[in-house]
Amino acid sequence: MTDIAKTPTRLWVIGGLSALWYAYATFGCLMTVTRNDAFLSNLPGQQRAYFESFPAWANAAWALGVGGGLAGALLLLARSRHAVTAFGLSLAGLVVTTLYQFVLAPPPAEMRGTGMIVLNLVIWAIAIALILYARKQSASHVLR
Repeated sequence: MTDIAKTPTRLWVIGGLSALWYAYATFGCLMTVTRNDAFLSNLPGQQRAYFESFPAWANAAWALGVGGGLAGALLLLARSRHAVTAFGLSLAGLVVTTLYQFVLAPPPAEMRGTGMIVLNLVIWAIAIALILYARKQSASHVLR
């Protein structure tokens, strides 16, 4: 029996779905940080201004969050124990980004609805679930 046969099917599913999730988030971050007009033109004026007002350190934290998550997902698919570290960096970026958005520079009123709260809770739940999953797979020696 080969090593690949020992890889749980759910690892491929979770890794693949998380790679798609974080690829989409990384694309959004990249388009926003580089001020891509075609991408940002879809946002209402106040929302666009809010995202364009992020200081460099907040953008760096956002990039760490989504980029670390994408790296973690790809490392999970590669069955690397370093997925745990990457998901940890992603979680650190999420902490800083959340502090910025909810404490230091709350968004305009139009962005503070139930939808934003639910989206942030989903983002947190996924980030925590992925690091816990990667840790479990590492402890089970599925990740090397």
